[in-house]
Amino acid sequence: MTDPAAQDLSRYQPSPLGKDVEAIMAWHTVRRTVWIAPPLIAVFWLARGFDGGVAAAVGIAIVVANFLLAGLALSKSARISLSLYHAAALFGFFVRLGLIMLVMFLVAQATEIDRLAMGVSAVVSYLVLLSWEAVAVAKGSERELEWS
Repeated sequence: MTDPAAQDLSRYQPSPLGKDVEAIMAWHTVRRTVWIAPPLIAVFWLARGFDGGVAAAVGIAIVVANFLLAGLALSKSARISLSLYHAAALFGFFVRLGLIMLVMFLVAQATEIDRLAMGVSAVVSYLVLLSWEAVAVAKGSERELEWS
């Protein structure tokens, strides 16, 4: 016999379809980089030369890695427990922002990269990609994320 209380709790699982929703959202965000990266790189290439274009590409790559890390961490923690998922969402955000800063600092110290181009492209790409994914999910255009 199955426990009715356990059946009731089953509807509160992170994804009833067994999908890694967070990882799917991260991949959607990364795919949209194809639309964001070329204009940003072109703007910095024109404004600051070849070094500016390379620095912009590095900044965008750091942001892409951050989104993939977020999707992986949240998907894995959701499989373990809801409390761990909440902790990964809250504290993971600050840890990943710290990692972005650390990586950008190390890259800036180790190379003669254009810091302005790298920093501005990272901030702009992060905000644009995050906003784009939020709007897409809110509008329901991400059909494979629907649970029903």
